Amino acid sequence: MDIRPNHTIYINNMNDKIKKEAFVIFKELGSSTNALRQLQGFPFYGKPMRIQYAKTDSDIISKMRGTFADKEKKKEKKKAKTVEQTATTANKKPGQGTPNAANTQGNSTPNPQVPDYPPNYILFLNNLPEETNEMMLSMLFNQFPGFKEVRLVPGRHDIAFVEFENDGQAGAARDALQGFKITPSHAMKITYAKK
Repeated sequence: MDIRPNHTIYINNMNDKIKKEAFVIFKELGSSTNALRQLQGFPFYGKPMRIQYAKTDSDIISKMRGTFADKEKKKEKKKAKTVEQTATTANKKPGQGTPNAANTQGNSTPNPQVPDYPPNYILFLNNLPEETNEMMLSMLFNQFPGFKEVRLVPGRHDIAFVEFENDGQAGAARDALQGFKITPSHAMKITYAKK
């Protein structure tokens, strides 16, 4: 089955120590096509990358096109249906506790909440793994318009700052990468930096 050209490419067959798979979003469709053609099979950390167009548009592209609201409504309907089915299942099987208890424990990490400050062109990143470096974060954030730089904090491997040209661009990157798992045990937390 051929997938239509998309602004987002899906990359897999990557070294598991780094990341199993990745989605990379390009502003221009031609850029995603060039990346797909030129990097197909490229050995990345010893494994040839497999690249294809993503099946659906990313949230960022949907927002740019103005079709994001439709996507949100579909998610809400699906969620409502799932909640309804869960409630029905819970009524049929009494005495088994909350049906989603196992799922919610597995997906969330017990980290303290970081307050989110008013919009800012600088993002504050925390819950970063020890092996985090400037290049790694730059590669992650430079796919977003307005990216300027990454600043690591000397002596602290778990936090960093990322600067954009304006707070709107910073917000788009924050929304897209919130909870991004740099390693299986480190989901990145992103907030606006305190002014």
